[in-house]
Amino acid sequence: MLKRDPIMKIVMKFGGTSVGDGKKIRHVAQLLKRYREEGNQIVVVTSALGGVTDRLLENARLASTKGKVSLVKEFKTELTNKHYKAVKDAIDDPSVAKEVLHILDLRIEELEKALIGICYLGELTNRSIDYISSYGERLVAPILSGAVRSLGLSSIEYTGGEAGIVTTSDYGNARPLEKTYELVSKRLGCRLESYILVVTGFIGENEDGIITTLGRSGSDFSASILGAALKADEIWLWKEVNGIMTTDPRIVPEAKTIPQISYAEAMELSYFGANVLHPRTIEPAMREHIPVRVKNTFDPEFPGTLIVSEKFQCEHVVKAVSLIKNVALINISGAEMAGAIGTVARLFTALAKAGVNIVMISQGSSESNLSFVVSESDVGPALKALHAEFDREIIKITSDKNISVVAVVGAGMAGTPGVAKRIFGALGNSMINIIMISQGSSQYNISFVVREDEGFAAVKTLHDEFKLYNGNRTEK
Repeated sequence: MLKRDPIMKIVMKFGGTSVGDGKKIRHVAQLLKRYREEGNQIVVVTSALGGVTDRLLENARLASTKGKVSLVKEFKTELTNKHYKAVKDAIDDPSVAKEVLHILDLRIEELEKALIGICYLGELTNRSIDYISSYGERLVAPILSGAVRSLGLSSIEYTGGEAGIVTTSDYGNARPLEKTYELVSKRLGCRLESYILVVTGFIGENEDGIITTLGRSGSDFSASILGAALKADEIWLWKEVNGIMTTDPRIVPEAKTIPQISYAEAMELSYFGANVLHPRTIEPAMREHIPVRVKNTFDPEFPGTLIVSEKFQCEHVVKAVSLIKNVALINISGAEMAGAIGTVARLFTALAKAGVNIVMISQGSSESNLSFVVSESDVGPALKALHAEFDREIIKITSDKNISVVAVVGAGMAGTPGVAKRIFGALGNSMINIIMISQGSSQYNISFVVREDEGFAAVKTLHDEFKLYNGNRTEK
């Protein structure tokens, strides 16, 4: 007799590529049916249809600047047609399809009224942006839930707020409040045995019941929050890739999937260019020590990458090499900086007020030179803020946009002698010049700056140096 896999409580998140249209939603519903029929309890977090969130934001901005109600009417028709087609492709049962279309009509009517209001006001606030952008997920949730029901299973759909995600009022980048974990458990926990629960990703509500959004990778964050609240056995992030790779396969075609990685390593990778997940995604899962699995929607049999709390020992001290493009290096130098107390604090404060995030930083021991990396889009605001702050000192401030950041990540690097020597020796042999170096105290990551046109070569050189094309196998 075949051994049956243990029944699990799983929170599954499907990204925009996975639910990009009605046919893909149908595929997701069939996946859910398979896992449900194995006895698993499932909560699903869904993203918007492909391209819809961008179109929502674009039309919100047009409404505030052009003020043309006719444009809103055109967009309403476009949005209706797109979602009606998704219903047609995803749902076979006519009665279920009729119910879902009714819900869509009501929500699109609400959206139309909001956009017309923005037309008349000529103003688009952060609160309004959150409200408008929430409709992408709010229109997909009933379709996915309906697709599940059309396959003969019971399902209920929720917005993030209805599910219990209560957040701060930081519109566009809200954070869950502590009460979220108790509310989600209370509202969803009792229905897990009977239903597949479909929850909108990316969305929460503040304590006044006003819609908020969780920012970049918000749907992944939603899944992690729900998983932690429900004490899930695992959180599955369904993507269009086979997990976290040793590097970007577009740079190195021989790149392999990393079978298992620690929370700390995953966070380092996500900070330094690995777009599979965002650092915030890991935080709620870490809270309850819940494994996070990254899987491919279109290759569900592939195990993907499992992210866990403990370090996974493998034959490689380095697990992955990542590349950040579209960044710039800013250098600030001057004799007045040497020994001057508070210079770095002034720099950080000035950049924070300008809304500029620092990717990495390095300071010379002489204290007369400080270099840091920011997003290319932040160069203008950063330079303006620094010139305003240091306008009375004899300090030179320069910037260089023709750079990339390479990060080498692996828990095995900690305490292993000679790793830096191998990294920089290999780059030297390939005649790749290092502009700036930074290493965290965890020793899980060594990152450095190279010329933009040498970024790919640096990644390929290090991927080969550490033989990551062999994959990351467990030590015997």
